[in-house]
Amino acid sequence: MEQTGYPMRILCVCLGNICRSPMAEGALRKLAAEAGLAVDIDSAGTGAWHVGDPPDPRGLAAAKARGYDNSAQRARRVRAEDFHEFDLILAMDRSNLNDLEAMKPADARAEIRLFDPEGRDIPDPYSGGPEGYDLALDMAEHAARTLIDALRGGADRAGARGGDGVAPRAGGR
Repeated sequence: MEQTGYPMRILCVCLGNICRSPMAEGALRKLAAEAGLAVDIDSAGTGAWHVGDPPDPRGLAAAKARGYDNSAQRARRVRAEDFHEFDLILAMDRSNLNDLEAMKPADARAEIRLFDPEGRDIPDPYSGGPEGYDLALDMAEHAARTLIDALRGGADRAGARGGDGVAPRAGGR
């Protein structure tokens, strides 16, 4: 995937939007900013159990230890409009990918795929301890770096052609 226009819109999705997807959102947001990419990033869940809740404190602690501030994020559920408003929807595991495919409207424009570039599920740390959050964040950071590198490569090529594939973007959501 290459960024040929901006801002690209990316949605990170897990089950409840309090563990993996907020950490993935934070990692992507920071790495995109450091790369100078104009990317809008959000996160959501396929389930509605935690709508309006902040991220899990264990996930916040893991993210904070690595320089990500997800404290303002609040859980929300995936909406039908997301399939039209986002360019890329990234599922944290196959179960959520299957749910997204089932929810996807026939005329959806978003590309939907697993976040992990090797096609692995990022395990849900909700029922475990802090080490599960560290593992999930390790995997999310790897996936985020891979995606940012791919976007930057496309943006660099667009710039070499005289295009405007990247632009610094201030702020976040």
